[in-house]
Amino acid sequence: MATIVNTTEEEPMLAVVRFTAELAWADAGPEVADPEVTRLCLEAQEHILAGRWLDMASLMLASADLLLTPPSRCILSVICSLVTRSRSEDQALQITKLICTKLTQQPDDRVALRLKALFSLYNMLPSSSGKAFVYKKALELATAGKAAEYIIPSFKNIDSFVSEWGISNLEQRELYLAIARILKNQKGMAKEYFNFLNKYLATFKGSDDESAAIGDAKEEAVAAIVEFVKSSNLFQCDLLNMPAVAQLDKDEKYQLIYELLKIFLTKRLDSYLEFQTSNSALLKDYGLGQDECITKMRLMSLLDLSSRCSGEIPYSAITDALKINDDEVEQWIVKAIAYKILDCKVDQLNQTVIVSRHTERIFGMPQWQGLRTKLGAWRVNIASAINTIQANKVTDDGTQGMQGLMIR
Repeated sequence: MATIVNTTEEEPMLAVVRFTAELAWADAGPEVADPEVTRLCLEAQEHILAGRWLDMASLMLASADLLLTPPSRCILSVICSLVTRSRSEDQALQITKLICTKLTQQPDDRVALRLKALFSLYNMLPSSSGKAFVYKKALELATAGKAAEYIIPSFKNIDSFVSEWGISNLEQRELYLAIARILKNQKGMAKEYFNFLNKYLATFKGSDDESAAIGDAKEEAVAAIVEFVKSSNLFQCDLLNMPAVAQLDKDEKYQLIYELLKIFLTKRLDSYLEFQTSNSALLKDYGLGQDECITKMRLMSLLDLSSRCSGEIPYSAITDALKINDDEVEQWIVKAIAYKILDCKVDQLNQTVIVSRHTERIFGMPQWQGLRTKLGAWRVNIASAINTIQANKVTDDGTQGMQGLMIR
């Protein structure tokens, strides 16, 4: 049954105060309830006339727990609308914090309704800082209330949110870590989990003032490495040179897992097989299957060959690098094409693979410089083609002019 609040004859906020007061004092009897309801309504009127919206928020939220039922969503919306009445961003933020405190007090109780109220508040806020604050509280509530499904759909818009909010690097770091922790145990979201781990780790720049904080990122750095190695469709990442990940190279506990990342991003199958022989227990502890790792490492080795060849790879080089038979070469080429990490043609007659494009395992400064060189050459070629076309056009125009004179 819907809760109907009459707001046609009086200020909506006053109607909400009257309704909640009557609800709060319903069991006290009219002799006690009526004076209290009247007192609260008069107090609300004074706040409204004086524009004391923060005091009004405190008054309306006093009985907010009674309103956390689906039929009362409209009442919560009226309370949230107080932020649009405030005279300054600071006051709006104060009201926002007051509402958020009330809505996040009992995360196990009607968490879905609390989250919907927070989203409503978010959409009403005029300031970016207020929006960032509310979103953070929604994350905390969803985590504490085990209701991640209500907030996960918004993660696809995080980049635009961060741009809109203009939050600091530290705030971004906290945001990405909170999201990564939510996604960690979500089925079918391993790629999204890795992406937010990546975003989190990228916020560490290696500066001196981060020396304490960066040490706290080791567990997430290890998790990112494991997710990358484990993934069957990730073949490129920038983890290797991130300060938060590179610190593992000097950490006795995690040095081997960093070495594994280096193998996948810079070496070939033979290096992995040596590592596997010496560290099989480590791989098992991290849940890395032998067959899956070898399959991925073969594809990585094929990418390494592609990056070092001059456009053609002999079958013999592939069989040697991938540790396979001659009749398996085309099978692995097809697999690489299917994963969209290689564009090529197979010359069966000459037993070569002609590569037109391949995925770079690491896209760092050398790759950017190579891209710059290619773009520079492309610009020169385009300019040359334009000059040739213009020169031919002038010649054609002159020839046509001479022909016209001869006809006359």
